[in-house]
This record gives sequence, structure tokens and C-alpha cells, in this order.
Amino acid sequence: MVTLLVIGIGIALVWALAYHRRAARTWVGSLAVALVAATWVLGASLAVVLAWLLALAGVALCYPSRLRREYVSRPLLQHFRKALPDISASERIALEAGTVWWDGELLSGNPDWRKLRALRMPELTAEERAFLQGPVEELCEMLDEWRITHELHDLPPAAWDYIKRRGFLGMIIPKAYGGLGFSALAHSEVIMKLTSRSSTAAVSVMVPNSLGPAELLLNYGTQEQKDYYLPRLARGEEIPCFALTSPEAGSDAGSIPDFGIVCRGSWRGRDDVLGISLTWEKRYITLGPIATLLGLAFRLYDPDGLLGPRADVGITLALIPTDTPGVEIGRRHLPLDAAFMNGPNWGKNVFIPMDQVIGGVERIGEGWAMLMNCLAAGRSISLPANSCGVAKMCALTTGAYSRVRRQFGVPLGRFEGIEAALARIGGNAYIMEAARRMTALALDLGEKPTVVSAIVKSQLTERVREVVNHAMDVHGGKAICMGPSNYLAQAYQQVPIAITVEGANILTRSMIIFGQGAIRSHPYLLAEIEAGREPDAQRAVRDFDRALFGHVSFFAANAARTLWLGLTGARWARVPGDAHTRRHYAQLTRYSSALAFLADAVLAAVGGSLKRRERLSARLGDILSLLYLGSCVLKRYEDQGSPSEDRPLLEWAMSDTLAQTQQAFVAVFENLRPVWLARTLSAMVFPGWGGASGPPSDRIESDVAQRLQEPGSLRARLVSGVFVSRRAEDAVATLEAAFRAAIEAEPVETRIRRAWGGRKPAGVGEDAIALQARADGIITDAEVQVIARANRLRRAAIMVDDFPHDFGATAVYQTTQAVTFEALATESDKD
Repeated sequence: MVTLLVIGIGIALVWALAYHRRAARTWVGSLAVALVAATWVLGASLAVVLAWLLALAGVALCYPSRLRREYVSRPLLQHFRKALPDISASERIALEAGTVWWDGELLSGNPDWRKLRALRMPELTAEERAFLQGPVEELCEMLDEWRITHELHDLPPAAWDYIKRRGFLGMIIPKAYGGLGFSALAHSEVIMKLTSRSSTAAVSVMVPNSLGPAELLLNYGTQEQKDYYLPRLARGEEIPCFALTSPEAGSDAGSIPDFGIVCRGSWRGRDDVLGISLTWEKRYITLGPIATLLGLAFRLYDPDGLLGPRADVGITLALIPTDTPGVEIGRRHLPLDAAFMNGPNWGKNVFIPMDQVIGGVERIGEGWAMLMNCLAAGRSISLPANSCGVAKMCALTTGAYSRVRRQFGVPLGRFEGIEAALARIGGNAYIMEAARRMTALALDLGEKPTVVSAIVKSQLTERVREVVNHAMDVHGGKAICMGPSNYLAQAYQQVPIAITVEGANILTRSMIIFGQGAIRSHPYLLAEIEAGREPDAQRAVRDFDRALFGHVSFFAANAARTLWLGLTGARWARVPGDAHTRRHYAQLTRYSSALAFLADAVLAAVGGSLKRRERLSARLGDILSLLYLGSCVLKRYEDQGSPSEDRPLLEWAMSDTLAQTQQAFVAVFENLRPVWLARTLSAMVFPGWGGASGPPSDRIESDVAQRLQEPGSLRARLVSGVFVSRRAEDAVATLEAAFRAAIEAEPVETRIRRAWGGRKPAGVGEDAIALQARADGIITDAEVQVIARANRLRRAAIMVDDFPHDFGATAVYQTTQAVTFEALATESDKD
């Protein structure tokens, strides 16, 4: 019995040392004391002797030595090299691009929440706020998306002129070059508000401020290129586009067929100029049909050795004025009835001088690395902002519509099925906004988080698809009938565009997030890979030895943490937070440990075949993505002062995120082979009594849904940044007016129902209820006007557009006349 007790104490000691990730010296000292004590208690028994032998072997492995390197690390390195998958040059560049940020903490197995909580969310400057409240509002007021998409098929000339004149195309360009020099957060806020009004305007503005000539020039351009082009781009004198995608090389940009040949030619009156003869064909290029400055990605060849010994120089980026002879632009694609400029361009034997290469001759062949390092802007800012603008508009309008629209005599929002849809709209909008702001924070801190940018791009564009679908369901016929008063259908049509661009979500989820994150963010794996490719034998063994045993310690620690946190449900995890957030921090910590442990186990089991195991990689990527979203939610809640009225949204967001995380783990275990490994890992992560993460409860869903249907600080925070027109005839403005009028009328309508015992008098139509109630002395004349105004605005808000029989180019006819507040007031006075 004593022997078993001593063994149990020994196991507990080893477990505790691993759990807390103690240094080797602490391990040696602790085990020495424990073994001396065990020897004193048990004597020189067989168990004690074995324990001493195991401990000595462990000490020998813990400390680096020539013996360990020669007889342990060197043979393992040889095996590792055989199992190491081929990594192409383009893949290696992608792995090395950008920076590791909070994704590294989540894959560490023990996130340092103090770091996250200590980060101060950026605030907009006075100049940035003024721009949002002034030029952005004015531009939104100028826009009519129905007219843009169905009549003009472009932004109005006045809007284009305003965009150029007020600096919208130069938000990321520093003031020294004539730009606005805005922060990432301000850039994101502008795109989000524009999206809530017009996706055409938002896309037209976000592309020049995303991956393109300005971004590339700022990071890699020569000083001469910056001095010439950046002021012109900032003033809107140049309309830029960037041509990357070819018909047969979309996501596989490393296989670009477009090429350039180093040669000599003529350029604007100069002869015998060293330059490049370019031939290309590109598709899906936003702003391409109207661009004056074309950024081009191509593979450069130097067969005559004019630049050096390399014949295949590699992917290179150049700037081409579109008035250069041989450049063909102007034709358009029609992406899902969207009106933003998008189309093909091509050229054959187009000559440009070498100084048109971005960064000059020194940057030839570096195009892929330049693109990878600059990709964060589109993924981290533009598309998340676009998605949040749509989600917030859906939350604003669907909450209001659910209060205004009635079925069976009661508002839609009182039905439980509608509540479930509203909760998913509001909860997802809350999660998305949290991720948008936190990722903008990373960029403003100088990070280029490649994995995080892939997470927010894929997660937010997928979540906005769900949000729009729920909003369409709740609105019903109002949403499916196109016309000027339909504020949802354009977003519904164009959501797939965001999902497709900047790395299609299928590719991003199944290959990039975990495939890149597991290597890039792992504390040891990249070092092991680099050691495996090191040509110097001695250095390779030394580096591999250091990384390998660090990795072994890391794996053991995460295994111990995973099992303990699973057994206890993370109840005693050391995490920050208050009564409402601490348990969420604990669960995120638990799943972080489990992901780090599982990732190593899976990588050891499948090795290089992970590149082909896309479903497995996608599920592991889902776990990492959901942990990131959960982190964002907690930070948003605390940064806003932990408002009590936001707790339903916090609970919904964290319940949904943690439940999906658990489901992703289960999906990995159900599909992992061999089965014994899957069952072992599942038993470690979910021991059976460690507490399950369930989806949001019906109570939380109802609470969130009702808050979306009430004016107040929660609704205001949730939909902040959405544009609502000052024009009374605008569809969203009319809905908001109807929403507030319905709320004002409800107490009066309740008093009437109670006075009549819940039934209206026989023969009294809906339009005459208020008049009959006044005749019965139940309400006053002023209250009659309150109900009349609510009824008229409700009617205006729920009606849909109709057209002439032939859908001709005649004026649009509505089933009701255009409603203005002034007209309503006049009609109310007449009553």
C-alpha cells in the first residue's frame, strides 16, 4: 500500500512539473528529492531501483550532450528528413511571410491572457472621426444602390469625383505623399460604413487601399517611384488595379503563366532601353476596366543573361500605365449583378523599362514574397469590414422589421422561430465586430498576422452568409422582391463574392489556416524543418537536437495540461476575468491546450500527408479559428467596460463558439485513423466528466432577440457604424421611423385590447380601431394620431416595389406613394 502511495505521489509530481512547464533544473532537483525520500521510505526495492534508472535516463535526455546528439538526435534527424514533405519555394515564402501574433499564443497551449488584456484598443483620431462624420456620411447620402446596379451599372460621376477629391483612394498613403494616413481601424470603419450603404462604393474604395500598387509601393517601392506615384494615387489622378489572377492560375498564383522577357526596346522616345517585354492575360481584376495604373504579377525570364546568370528570375511585380501601347482594358465582368468595375485585361509584347519594376532591379524575382507580406490588408481589413457592415445592417433592419411586421396580430419577433434567427443574426454580428476590431488592432501595432488574416477573412465572410440568409428568411417577401425599397437583396447576391476573393474560403480553410499556422506559429516545428534542410551536418544535428527536445517537453506539458483540464472541466485553471468571463477564459485555455496537444499528435501520426488530408487540416483550422474568435469576444466585452446589458450577447457568442469548437474536436476524432489513436486522443481531451460545451440556450436566444427589437445602448453598440439616411423616403430610414412609431403605439394598443377584453367589437375594421376606442373613451385624440402614424409607417415599411408589366425603362411604381415624415404629419393633422 505504501509502495502504491509513493508511486502515486511520484506520478503526481511528474504530472505537476509537466503541467507547469518547469525548467530542466527544477525537474532534476524535484525528482532527486522525491527519489531520496522514496529510497528512505521503501529502501532499495525493485520499484525504487527502476525509478532511479528511469530518472537517470531522463536526466541524460534532458541535458544536451554530444552523446545525446550522436545516438539519439542524429538517427532521428535522418528519419525526419525522409518523412519531411517537399516544400516548394513558394510554400516556403508563404510560411516565412508576415508575423506570428495571438495565433502563436493559442497554439502554445497556455495563452498569456495578460498580454491580450493589456493591449489597448486603438481610438480614432479627431481627424478620422471627422472624416467618418463628414465625407463618409456625405458620400453615403449621395448613393442609391438600386440606381447604381440597375440603371447606371457604375457609381454616378458625381460620386466618383467626390471619392477622388476627398481622398478616399489614399487612406493608407501617408500625409507626406498627400494621402490621409489613416490607421487600420479608421480604414476599416470607412469601408464598413460604406458597405452598409453601397457595396459598389465600398469595393471601389477598398481596392486601392488594399493589396495593390499603393500598398506595394509603400513597402517595396524605390524612392523615385514613391515620389511620383503615391501623390497621384492619393489625389485620384491615377486609378489603380492589381492584376494577379489568370484564367488557369487563380488560387495557385505560384503557377502564373504570364511572363516577361528581359530585353532592350523603346520607351517614350528613348531607344535601347533595358526593360521587359510582357505578355499576359488576367481575369476578375477589380477596377481593371477603368484603371490608369496596372500592377502586374508575372514570371520573369532572362534568357540572354542581361541581368545575371539566372534564366528563370522568378515572379516579379511591375507598374504599367494603361495607355502603354499593347495594353488592352475596358471590357467588364458582371459578378452577380454587382456594379463595381471588374474585368479582364491583357497584353502581348508590351515593353516597359526596368524602372517600372516595383522596387527596381533589386526586387526582381521577389514578387511572391512581396505579395505574401502585403496580403494582410485585404484579408484583415477590407473583407472583414465589408462583412461587418452587412451583418450590422441585417441586425438593424431585421430587429426593426420583426417589431414592425405583424402576423396573427402580433409582431414577428415574438415567435420563437423568429427569435432563433434574430439571435444568430445578433450573436454573429457581435462576434464579427469583435474580430474586426481586434485584427485592426494587430495591424495598428505593426503586425502582419498572416494566419489571423486568413482566419478573419474566412470566418467573417462565412458568418455574414449565415446572417444574410436568416435576415432574408425573416423578411420573407419584402426581401425577395427586388426594387429601390429592398435593402437586403444586394447583400444576399454579393456575399459569395467576398467568400471567393483574396483566397477562396475552401482553400483558406482546408489548406492555409492550420497548414500554415501549425508550422508558422508552433514554437519548435519550423526550427525542426529548417534543421532538416540544413546542409551543414554538424549544425543540422545541433539545431535539430535543440528543437526536438524542446518539442518533446512542449508535447508532454500539453498532454498533462489537456488531461487535467479535461478531467476538471478547467474549473481550477489559473485565468483572469470576473464571474461572467472567467469560465469562458478557462474553457478557451482548456481547448488551447487540447489543440496544441492534438496538433502534435496528428502531425506525428500523418506526417507529410497532412498536405493531402484537407478535411483533417480544415477541422484543426476550425478549432484555431474559433479560439481566436472567442478571444476577440472576451476582449471586446471587457474593453467596452463589461456592460451588463451586453451579457446576453457575450453568453450567446461564447456558448456558440465553444460548442462549435467541441464539435470540431469530435469531428477530428471521428475521422482520424488509426482508430486506437483517435480513441486515445479523445479520452485525453474529453475524459467523460469534464463538462460539455453546449450551444446557446433558448433563454439566451430569446434575450438576444428581444434586445435587437428594443432601442437602447445594446442595440446602438451592436449596429454602430451603420449608415442611416437623413432622407425620409429612404427605405431604411422609413423602417427605423416605423420601428420607433410602433414602440410608441404599443402601450396605447395594449390599453385598447385590455379594455375590450382582448377582442375588438364586431364590425370594426383595422383602420377604425383607434377611432372606435376614442369613441369609447379609452384613448385620447393625441393617442389616435400616435396609432395612425404607426399604421401608416408600418404600411410604408413593409410594402414592396412593383413595376410596369414589361419591366421597361419607365419610372418605378410602388403600391403606395412615397412617404415623407412631413406628409405623414400633415395627414395626421387632417385626421
